[in-house]
Formats: sequence, structure tokens, C-alpha cells
Amino acid sequence: MAARAPLIERYRERLPVGAATPVVSLGEGSTPLLAAPRLSARLGCEIWLKWEGSNPTGSYKDRGMTVAVSKALEEGARAVICASTGNTAASAAAYAARAGIIAVVLQPRGAVAGGKLAQTRALGARLLEVDGSFDDALAAARELASRGTHTLVNSLNPYRREGQKTAVFEILEELGGTPNAFYLPYGGGGNTASYAQGLAELGVSARIVSAQAADRRHTLASAIRIGEPAHVAAVTAAGADVATVSDEQIVAAWRALAREEGVFCEPSSAAGLAALEADPPRGARVVLTITGHGLKDPDAAAAYAPPPVVVAADPDAIAEAAR
Repeated sequence: MAARAPLIERYRERLPVGAATPVVSLGEGSTPLLAAPRLSARLGCEIWLKWEGSNPTGSYKDRGMTVAVSKALEEGARAVICASTGNTAASAAAYAARAGIIAVVLQPRGAVAGGKLAQTRALGARLLEVDGSFDDALAAARELASRGTHTLVNSLNPYRREGQKTAVFEILEELGGTPNAFYLPYGGGGNTASYAQGLAELGVSARIVSAQAADRRHTLASAIRIGEPAHVAAVTAAGADVATVSDEQIVAAWRALAREEGVFCEPSSAAGLAALEADPPRGARVVLTITGHGLKDPDAAAAYAPPPVVVAADPDAIAEAAR
């Protein structure tokens, strides 16, 4: 069986890499684009799901990290650093391990889902919990990077966005055209900026809807729990429509993705669907980017999914309970 080509090799001509760039890959990209027939019928539009939870560490971050870490290695870096609410941490840890360099991860204390903490620890990162917010952690990471001791691999690193734009290339290739709109979660805004960049490079346009939590600093959707988005200017420049959704809307959309389409994602990934459900564009073709796997945040499943039912080991009792 032929191995899947690394993302960098698939899109080498569209990425800032050369013959001397060492490709650090875990088989990222080429993620499924799934039709969503039940959601489409209910909301009156043609819905597709870009299932980024199937990337190696379970989130879309791997697209950018393969490029960022490859370039860091090419430039002689011996350590990378990031601030993270979880997904960037796991991705940075995995790709740094693959490259044989150190990953330093700064996470806001008590604000990161358990699945992501477990991933990051298992992958060997130097995990430091900052007594402060994500914004505090990012400020510290940027300061250390400015001293030249570490390479910053947050989305402020332009190579991250170069890798993330490839999701747009894949979507258009698979659809055979441009959808009317893209819906995606809005935490820091880096992915919105990346999608806009990808569309611009292809010379096409589409509406981008970026869905943020109503309470950015305390939302249950921990992956987008960012008080001060780093890419506000880029989101504005992209002409994206920013939709605000409540935690209740996010949970309802999260349940709908699982129960109606069989896609188990982390709550933040459902923010785009929450925005779509609030104002569906009838008859349009839309793509929802589902950014992270549900196993990233098992506590959410415990809190918001129905509990198991205890039943006697009796066929009749089981049949009755299963109705």
C-alpha cells in the first residue's frame, strides 16, 4: 500500500519550503470531507463537514505545525515554544518529538481539557502551567521567543497559517468548486486568516463565518476560551462575518453533530454549526470545519451526553429499556 504523501509534499509549490527544508510529518492533511444529509435536510442547505479531528493529534493544528516545525528545524532551532488552550500544545509536542527537539508548552492553569493535557504530557513536552490566562501565557511565550532562545509556534508564526490554508485547497479539490460559505470556530482567529489566505491565493471568494463564544473568557468550549484574539485585524481584513453563540447553542450543535451525523467532536468544533443553525442560508452550499476530536475533551461528554442506563441482565428488561 502506498503511503499518504505528507502535506508539505502535496502542496510544496504553494508553501514556503525548499529543497533544504527537512520535512517533519506525521501524515497530516487529506482529511475527510463528509456530506451531512440529515443536517442539510433539517436546515435547508447543502452541508459538508471538513473532519479535521482525523489529523494525527486530533485537530487541525497539525496542518500548520508540520510547516512551522519543519522551518524551525531548517533554521537551526533547538526548541519551540507555544501558549495553548490544548490543541496547539499537543500538536507542538508531537511534531517537536518527531523532529528531535524540545517543546515548551505554557498552558493557563486549570483551563485546559484533560484529554489535551494527557496528550501533551505523554508526548514529552515541558509542560508549564501559568498562573494566569491564555493571554498571559502567550505574552510570556512571545517574550521568550524574542530573546532568540525558542521558536514561537503559535499562529503568530506565519508558517502555521501557511500550512492551515491547505484545508481550503483540499475542500475545493474535493467539491470540484467553491462553496458559498465556510463556517468555523473563532478562538484566536488564525484559522479564519488562513482560510482567507487560501481563497485569495486561489483567486476565488466565499463568505467566511467565524463563530465565537458569547463569553470568551469563561466558555465551556475551552479551545476557543481566548479573551483577546491575536488575529482580530486579520479577521476584519478577511471580511469575515463574526457570529456570537451561547454555550447552550454550542452544546446543542455538539449533540446534533454526534446524533445526526455520527461526528464526535470537542465542543468548540460545534461553534460553526451553532452559528449556521441560528441563521441558515437556505439553498446554499456550506462547509463546516470540525476542528478537533471529541476525545480531546472527555469531560464534556461526561457532562452533556446522556448517562448509561443500569439494567438487569435479563433479555426482557433489556428490550424494555432499549425502546
